[in-house]
Amino acid sequence: MEKDKLKILLIHPEISRTKYNFVGIIENECLELEYISTILKEQGHEVELYDGQVEQISVSQKIRKYQPHVVYVCGRTRQENFMLEYCKEAKEQNQNTITILGGLHAQLCYDRLYKTYVDYILTTFDIYKILNIIDYSIYQEDVELEEIQGICYQKNGEWFKNQDCFFDIKKLPLPDRTYFYEHPQNYRYLELEHAAWVRTAYCCPYHCKFCHRNRMNLGKYVCRDIEDVVNEISEIKSDHIYIVDDDFLFDVNRLKEFVRLVREKGIQKKYICYGRTDFIAENEELMKELKEIGLYYVLSGLEAISDEQLRDYDKKSNITNNKKSIQICNRLGINIMGMFIVDLGYRAKDFKALYQWIKNHNLKHVAISIFTPEMNLETYEMYQDRIITRNPSHWDYLHVVAQPDNMSVKRYYYHYYKLLIKLFWKAWREGVYDFIDYKDYIFSFVKNIVRNKRSHDDE
Repeated sequence: MEKDKLKILLIHPEISRTKYNFVGIIENECLELEYISTILKEQGHEVELYDGQVEQISVSQKIRKYQPHVVYVCGRTRQENFMLEYCKEAKEQNQNTITILGGLHAQLCYDRLYKTYVDYILTTFDIYKILNIIDYSIYQEDVELEEIQGICYQKNGEWFKNQDCFFDIKKLPLPDRTYFYEHPQNYRYLELEHAAWVRTAYCCPYHCKFCHRNRMNLGKYVCRDIEDVVNEISEIKSDHIYIVDDDFLFDVNRLKEFVRLVREKGIQKKYICYGRTDFIAENEELMKELKEIGLYYVLSGLEAISDEQLRDYDKKSNITNNKKSIQICNRLGINIMGMFIVDLGYRAKDFKALYQWIKNHNLKHVAISIFTPEMNLETYEMYQDRIITRNPSHWDYLHVVAQPDNMSVKRYYYHYYKLLIKLFWKAWREGVYDFIDYKDYIFSFVKNIVRNKRSHDDE
């Protein structure tokens, strides 16, 4: 008997409902949903995507208009409230709608999502489990729910979690980029417009103390064949490619093959990727070759300006590598995005020293995050008695979520925003990010300094 075809809505949540979401500056393609769309369409289902970054109607309106049988929502910690809100809305409109949550936050913090209006939670990268869920919950096939690895589920009002499972990224299909192509004015990384996401590996091969990425996929790093990656890139109708691996600059031989294949196929695109400073410092000639085939931005976690702090973060690198990587990228004409963490132990002098270090080393592109103990990591347990908010939307690296060591929260924000203002002024003078309304951002930072409550604290 032929199965009835389903209407399935895949949702990527909005980032926030305030101006502090960087929409129009950095917008991420819904790659996970595009993979899922492919496997669902292969089964003959009707699939629609909804991206909260770009859609003009609300999720509620979309659900009412589309009347889906299944709603799938993915997201990160800061989007938890929205993820749950959407599932609740779907159930209120139709109690028979199957609601599924997935993504990075669901994989690590699944028990926070145990709500009556959530039916299933995906705790693995294996998106094919969604087909198993549909077979069980809608087609009522003879599927043993308890044997579907990588999911949480409700049964008789009680939540159960099955064994987690590793997923080999080589099993992924090519993503269905229909939605991406329908929105040519969106999905940019800074000045690189309509940048397509490409993933070549799952998990991170390193184990920095503050990061949860190395916990994904049961901690097993696995990568795609690089020829498959280059073939995918060659078919993408975009001049800008954002390689979103947690660390693309890892395997020298794989990268050399990447360079060779891109040259062989005559691909002319610009690339964005993540890479560690120790790799850059040790592989200048390879960085030169990557620059020649189009490497435009390399996002690198410099994190701190002292070896002591880097050791505390278990970074397995040093300040010498940080300095050398900036010099190499500046010399080659690669834009290095230096990502720093302002630690909760910072004093006023540390904020000043960080700005001076950035200025002295001619680092033009900078991202500053507030140290955030990630949920379900050891660092969260370490700071458990100092957590000052339980609102998951504050886990955006722009909020103080734990009491600083040496000053009040308000004072810490004062120095943080003062640092941002100085960095924005510096970037403005140097002509970086000309498309950004600097005055608007600087004015908002100033307002947040003088207010008792910041304008984005109640998301």
